Amino acid sequence: MAKMETQTQTQSNAAMKRALLLLNILLLSIGNCGGPLVMRLYFLHGGKRVWLSSWLQTAAWPVIIIPITIAYLHRRRGSTTQPSSSPTKFFLMKPPLFIASAVVGILTGFDDYLYAYGVARLPVSTSSLVIASQLAFTAGFAFLLVKQKFTSFSVNAVFLLTIGASVLALHTNNDRPNGESNKEYVLGFLMTLAAAALYGLILPLVELTYKKGKQEISYALVMEYQMVMCLFATLICTVGMLVNNDFKVIGREAREFELGEGRYYVLAVGSALIFQCFFLGAVGVIFCASSLLSGIIITVLLPVTEVLAVIFYHEKFQAEKGVSLVLSLWGLISYFYGEIKQNKKKKKKKQTPETEMPQVDSNPC
Repeated sequence: MAKMETQTQTQSNAAMKRALLLLNILLLSIGNCGGPLVMRLYFLHGGKRVWLSSWLQTAAWPVIIIPITIAYLHRRRGSTTQPSSSPTKFFLMKPPLFIASAVVGILTGFDDYLYAYGVARLPVSTSSLVIASQLAFTAGFAFLLVKQKFTSFSVNAVFLLTIGASVLALHTNNDRPNGESNKEYVLGFLMTLAAAALYGLILPLVELTYKKGKQEISYALVMEYQMVMCLFATLICTVGMLVNNDFKVIGREAREFELGEGRYYVLAVGSALIFQCFFLGAVGVIFCASSLLSGIIITVLLPVTEVLAVIFYHEKFQAEKGVSLVLSLWGLISYFYGEIKQNKKKKKKKQTPETEMPQVDSNPC
């Protein structure tokens, strides 16, 4: 009887973990596809403040307090049925994990600037393809930091995605926006590539801190991690805005914005909320699976962003982008085919269906 109850509880936890994974994939999809489009809209219609765009990527961190509060009330309600349990804490994070999330947040702040600079100079369809190279960096750092295991299929996927992004370096003059110098375009390309490399490091670092944080990781703790990370990233960007005098010119830039002053502020708020979905989704997928899967999903969404950029902004789609897109899709198919084969082998070897979701906790919330 006890064995059956344990098995039922394990299955319930696995189902909860799968639901959380799907939720975070949805959040990541919204942020990954909508973020660059909204940011590019700001620059296309008169916006010029790179540090402001960087700041908006994490400035909505106080919104995370809402789900953290809901998780706290859920834990508190559960503790009332167990009088002998210890008092329920609002924040679960301990100092080691707080310090780690703060360091990751500082790195994220600089990465936000690199990314915003690239979006300011490159068409969305180009910057998105360059960001695809992030997967190669994520894979490399995941191997070094968290001992990520690779198959021939995942290696092939990383290689194809990296080559696909490199193809964009060919004939870049054809893609340069009107009025932008070749130097500015190349610098935007390099800054975007640097952003991809840095975020490729950040994702495995998040996974590493989960493993080395010296406390059990629940989804409530993941949200706290996200909040602290975005707080420190916002502080870095705030310093940049102060040095660049961005706060002083926001009012004037809003009045001169081509779409109108009201839409300027709506765009700013919308951008902040969309990017918050991205960051919460990214760290949530790492919690439910791995940093490599988070990087894969970011790259999976590449075709969607590509199509949306061409539809809404009428961006050019030259042969180089087509080749890059085909190589990227080929790499993604290779990766998921390898994952499917690997999962089948594990199921056959262990003769158990519960190999999809690693790191199942006794209390996902």
